[in-house]
Amino acid sequence: MIFGLIILLSIVAGILSGEHFHSFMAGFGIAAVAIGTAYWLAFRTTRYPQLALLMLLVAMVAKLVITVTGVIWVVKADLLSSPFVFSLSYLFFSIVVSYGYFKLREYQMSITEKRNPVIFATPIKRTATLIAPTTTTP
Repeated sequence: MIFGLIILLSIVAGILSGEHFHSFMAGFGIAAVAIGTAYWLAFRTTRYPQLALLMLLVAMVAKLVITVTGVIWVVKADLLSSPFVFSLSYLFFSIVVSYGYFKLREYQMSITEKRNPVIFATPIKRTATLIAPTTTTP
């Protein structure tokens, strides 16, 4: 249902921005590359959990750098005919691409859970044994 709504909104937005199609596609392309790179960097698996915050910060900086570089490139190539259409397209597709990547991650996690089922699990009861001091009297 949501996927159909996303496709419908994307097609309607593409048709409505027909005169500024280059701006629309530039917003889509830059958003897809920036969010994809940020997602790839932020959700890398690492042996060191302490690096999670660092990876999130690196992902945020990479997204910002890709966005700024993409906008500069589009403006220099004179493809940006409508900044309003570009900004709306970038906003919409950054939300859509983020949603798509998180759905992909959810699907991958469910596949991993199905692949690694818990076959036999019993709780381990830990019991403490106290050693009584032995004293001898002469």
